[in-house]
Amino acid sequence: MIVAVASGKGGTGKTTLAVNLAVSIDNAQLLDCDVEEPNAHLLLNPTITCQEEVYRLIPSVNEQLCSYCGKCAVFCQYNAILAVPGKNLVFPELCHGCGGCILTCPEKAIGEVKNKIGVIKEGFADDLRIVFGELEVGEPMAAPLIRELKKRLDRSSNAILDAPPGAGCPVIETVKGSDFCILVTEPTPFGFHDLKVIVKVLEYMNISHGVVINRVGVGDKKEVYEYCEKKDIPILLEIPYQRRIAELYSRGVPFSLEMPEWISKFQELFEDVKKMVNK
Repeated sequence: MIVAVASGKGGTGKTTLAVNLAVSIDNAQLLDCDVEEPNAHLLLNPTITCQEEVYRLIPSVNEQLCSYCGKCAVFCQYNAILAVPGKNLVFPELCHGCGGCILTCPEKAIGEVKNKIGVIKEGFADDLRIVFGELEVGEPMAAPLIRELKKRLDRSSNAILDAPPGAGCPVIETVKGSDFCILVTEPTPFGFHDLKVIVKVLEYMNISHGVVINRVGVGDKKEVYEYCEKKDIPILLEIPYQRRIAELYSRGVPFSLEMPEWISKFQELFEDVKKMVNK
């Protein structure tokens, strides 16, 4: 089963939940899809067993063959190619790698070259398999690296996908194809606002979802509960605002490893998710 963990905003405890869930259940793997700021490995300290650079193909114009007709620039909806008299300029950061410019070139003057977008690392923390990506500095699009990262998913075991924060393209790329999405929120105005945003995204994508409320005891949880009841969204778990949990996190330790009573709670959470998926 593939379970994504997302939130409408950063800092709600999304990675905390994903890591503690992954270490609590059997036959699991953890994919950190927040390739711009991966941090799940900081809590698990895995032994890295392999590392692979990831490239994206971008256009390269052969000026000797080019007739400067400009058809490639007209075709490109992302303005990745600028055609001016006697010269073509390619902007790799704007290219989506669709290959349309190659097909439209009447002179067959456009080829492709590799452009590094990041690196994918894989390792183990005890029996838990961990895969995470690191986006190249200055690379504006995370989705292509996330797609490559998800290709490493082993479908023979349960997969926990730690999504990036927000509700944009990287999040959509991460949760796409998941059996269920756990939304982590907090009982604050910011948490409530961004929860509503990501719920709309998941409803549009037709992905089943439930809510985990973190830092219970901070702010006013009434609005979150009323919203979930109105939308018929199950509240799967509550994590209290507790000093012990915060201290363990600050030391880079998954709190369920030091507070074993939480292992059974995360196991129950996963069983509840499986029941909802099977329905």
